[in-house]
Amino acid sequence: MKPEGITISSGFAVSFIMTSMPHLIECVPNFSEGRDPAVIEALLAAVTSVPHVWLLHHTADSDHHRSVLTFAGPPDAVAEAALRAVTVATEMIDLRQHEGVHPRIGATDVVPFVPMHDDGMADCLRVARWMGQKVGTRLGIPVFLYEDAASHPARRQLESVRLGGLRGLAARIDTDPSWLPDFGPPHLHPTAGALVVGVRRPLIAFNVNLKTNDLSIAKTIAKAIRQSNGGLPCLKAIGVELASRGIVQVAMNLTDYRVTPMSRAFQAVQTEAVKLGIEVAGSELIGLLPQAALNGAAMAALQLERFDPDQVLEMRIAAATANQNPTDQALSDFLDAVAASEPTPAGGSVAALAGALAASLGLMGARLGGGIESTQHLLQMQHRLCQLIQDDANAYNQLLCAYKIPPHEPHRPQAISTALRIATEIPLEIAELACGVGRLIHAGLPSVKQAVRSDMTVGMIMAIAAAEAGLHTTSSNIQLNQELTISLSARITRVIRNLEELKGLC
Repeated sequence: MKPEGITISSGFAVSFIMTSMPHLIECVPNFSEGRDPAVIEALLAAVTSVPHVWLLHHTADSDHHRSVLTFAGPPDAVAEAALRAVTVATEMIDLRQHEGVHPRIGATDVVPFVPMHDDGMADCLRVARWMGQKVGTRLGIPVFLYEDAASHPARRQLESVRLGGLRGLAARIDTDPSWLPDFGPPHLHPTAGALVVGVRRPLIAFNVNLKTNDLSIAKTIAKAIRQSNGGLPCLKAIGVELASRGIVQVAMNLTDYRVTPMSRAFQAVQTEAVKLGIEVAGSELIGLLPQAALNGAAMAALQLERFDPDQVLEMRIAAATANQNPTDQALSDFLDAVAASEPTPAGGSVAALAGALAASLGLMGARLGGGIESTQHLLQMQHRLCQLIQDDANAYNQLLCAYKIPPHEPHRPQAISTALRIATEIPLEIAELACGVGRLIHAGLPSVKQAVRSDMTVGMIMAIAAAEAGLHTTSSNIQLNQELTISLSARITRVIRNLEELKGLC
């Protein structure tokens, strides 16, 4: 199973066909749910339902009762994925029933957008405000902007917005005009609380566990090392209890790893722990971190002299391929992903790619022949088939996740049924679209120049192949649920008939 990496690979196939994408941004939303698999899976599905968004990582912790998702993509797609996930969280998470050691003020507690390029800040600021407005209007949740998106200096720091928890925030909203939300109503949502949305630089969430169950010790160490109490710069820290493991933890955020690297933060915790007669049990990383941060940690731990980041194999490979044709790289990555020993991307994605290529050949003929109406239709079909490359992989991964739900969970049958239906309807749609592409190509043959008629015939052959492949995948999935045969029988029959007619035209 490839639940996260696949989205990157299949995204390359989309970029191979479509024009180059905008600069990428990252989003790292934190949700107040770390125990219910159904809610967590619904959040992941919401993100992966948006084309061109790549789910990179996710973690869930029962003691913190919190999940952190990391995904990236073009700005507008990332914003849409974040909005869908926030909508799911609002529907499924009730803060009135929530208990966890991590501070929070919302079902979706915080949604930071992170620029992945030097010129990505403007995109992040734009989508942060767009999302704040949508959440405030559609969901009735008060939204506060923080960090680089903050509208007021007092709200720049996340901990300032969270100060006093829900009660503290509600009191400030009621009594202080400067604490009215940036978007949404001037009161907390009854079950979802409030939401903090912002723009920040890359942050490393890094925790150190201690061999004790004395929470006061973790709090003492956190107070000693954090910047706000005169400790390390660019370091935030709190002490929390991990009841399920019988230990406590110093949970840290490194807001600038170049100023305070992980090795220095770890050493600071260890030094304070030794003073108190406590041993360090280990450390953990939440989410992802930049390669440069890992390089710095390795240098400090190994005391490397004259270390050059170019000595990292991946860095040298990236530099060597930097001037490679982007289209060549995109196609190569997609082919490698299909060839990998993983279940996705596979037949459905390849069928969608074949259909999109057929549409591209049809577009060439239509444009050369002046077929304006068919150009519009083929362009729409091409765009949708591009989306289905990603959607098919996402659907299959979602089905695998549904099968992983423990058998005793009451929602497991419904989750499997829903995922199977989606995984069946997608290849059926690929087959339907491919038949449509083939018909449009055939209809345009009389008007195209003789020199490109053979190319149009290749387009029809590709369309037939895509339709047959999509139909085959549909038939295979239907065998797993006979109810789908009844509900989809009319569409399947229509595709079979259209496919036979198309073969006769070729």
